[in-house]
Amino acid sequence: MNQRDAFIERLKDSLADWNAEIEALAERARQAGDRTSERHQEDLERLKARRDEARRRLDELQASGEEAWDDMRQGADEAWEQLREAWKRASSRFK
Repeated sequence: MNQRDAFIERLKDSLADWNAEIEALAERARQAGDRTSERHQEDLERLKARRDEARRRLDELQASGEEAWDDMRQGADEAWEQLREAWKRASSRFK
């Protein structure tokens, strides 16, 4: 497996993990009281938007040619970092 394919697989694995974590947080939000649940819903919506952006970047990376992969990888890295930061902020409010 070349470096590009390994990178894509790692991103796919991370995306699957985040999807599961978002679902777990959504379940916790459903179990919370109304007021708390509303705040959690806003956090979840932001997380989902970041996840969708990361997924879009992954799709672009997969469709890119070998010559464009370095540029695309940088964009994917940035989207993943934004998702990680959003995740940290949102998950800290679920505790």
